[in-house]
Amino acid sequence: MPDEFDTCETWPFECLRCLHVWEEEFVVRHLCDAYGNGGDIWLSSGVPVQPPWSDACCPACGAYRVTCFPPGCPAARRPEPEPEPEAVLMPWPDRASAPVPERTHLPGKLLVALGVPMALFVGYELYAGAMAAVHPHP
Repeated sequence: MPDEFDTCETWPFECLRCLHVWEEEFVVRHLCDAYGNGGDIWLSSGVPVQPPWSDACCPACGAYRVTCFPPGCPAARRPEPEPEPEAVLMPWPDRASAPVPERTHLPGKLLVALGVPMALFVGYELYAGAMAAVHPHP
C-alpha cells in the first residue's frame, strides 16, 4: 500500500558573494510505493522545486555561489558585515582619469550553455573539413 506524508522544513542560506543570509521554507512530500521504494518531492509555495542544496540563487545579488545549511542550523554562521562608512565623493579633474566600472560576469551556467554547443559545432566542422581534404568525393 503506498504511503505518503509531508514535512515542513526551513533551510538557512548564505550567499558567498555578498554574504546575504536568508531562510526559505519547503514542504517535503515523502512518498513510498507498495514495493518499499521511497522518494521525496520538494515544494516551495506549492510548486515543485529542486532540493535546497542544488541550484540556489541569492535574492539580493543574483549569484549562484550560495551555501545552505541543514534545517535547525543557525541562519548565520558569520556575522553580518558592518556597513562601511559613507564615502565622500570628490569631483574628477577630467573624464579620462575616471575609474573604469567593474565588469559584470555572466553566470557560469549561461557560459556553459552557449560555449559547449559552439565548441561541438566548430569541432565537427573542423573534423569534416579535414576529412574532406583527406578523402575528396569523386
